[in-house]
Amino acid sequence: MVLVGVAVGVALALVAVLIPWLPDAASEQAGIVDSVYWMVTIICVLVFAAVAGVSAYAVYKFRAPPGDTDDGSPIHGHTGLEIVWTIIPAVLVTAIAIYSGVALGQSDDLPADHRVIEVTGRQFTWTFTYPDIELEKGRPLTSGELVVPVDETVEFLITSEDVIHSFWVPEWRMKQDAVKGIVTRTIVEPTKIGTYPVICTELCGLGHAIMRSQARVLSASDFNAWVKEQRRLAAEGASVQGTALFTAQCGSCHTLADAGTTMEVGPNLDEALKGKDAAFIRESIVDPSASIAEGYQDIMPANFGELFTDPQLDGLVEYLLEATGGG
Repeated sequence: MVLVGVAVGVALALVAVLIPWLPDAASEQAGIVDSVYWMVTIICVLVFAAVAGVSAYAVYKFRAPPGDTDDGSPIHGHTGLEIVWTIIPAVLVTAIAIYSGVALGQSDDLPADHRVIEVTGRQFTWTFTYPDIELEKGRPLTSGELVVPVDETVEFLITSEDVIHSFWVPEWRMKQDAVKGIVTRTIVEPTKIGTYPVICTELCGLGHAIMRSQARVLSASDFNAWVKEQRRLAAEGASVQGTALFTAQCGSCHTLADAGTTMEVGPNLDEALKGKDAAFIRESIVDPSASIAEGYQDIMPANFGELFTDPQLDGLVEYLLEATGGG
């Protein structure tokens, strides 16, 4: 009977392992986290199968015959069985704790040669700052999308400007809270080139569901080219900067034909800004609560305009004015 339960547990464990339940593993740490997850899952499935098998057997074997309304005979218990079912869980929990501790140590290993990226959460957007990459006048590179080179260890220093958020890229597995007043950290070494979602996993307010960005993992040469492009844009005219800023900061929420974006979290800018002047567009960025489009909620960050320098803001306004036919 116990063997039947174990066999069922093995079968269920194989189903759990062979079906791709989890997102693709795209970091060195993902494999470590997944190994802990599957270890715990398989143990739980086996224990459940054994307990369910014994329960089903007991119900069948010791059921009362028809017409028998007497109470069951009193029993004292079985000391040996009680010892066994105490020792086995203790051994399993200890094994899980040890394995998880070792895995945590491995995933927290930080080589001396690594990149640092500062992550800031605010209702309801992410900002990524590269302190070792300077633009004009010593200003560090800041972006609304996360761009990292493949096979390079990155230390993320994470904080919040308001409520608690939680930084997570599912394919990387490493999740960490962003808390105002403190800097938390997590370490990731991306191993696959691609584009992945950046998600807030801590309920942070009305716009929590839209607090998303993207992480792009590039080859070393493509990453260097991206950095070079950001420096060029910083030195270029305002409207050129505006085009790039819209794609990075606004395209995840708004539709704009000129930029090729189709998101519907916020108003369709081709319609909402058509015929509007520069003053209206600027106010919509720096004080979004001043004018709420019909059918939409007031969820755009109130300090969104603070993400940009004055030249960047001028460029974004100029770009939106041209792209929507404003006057």
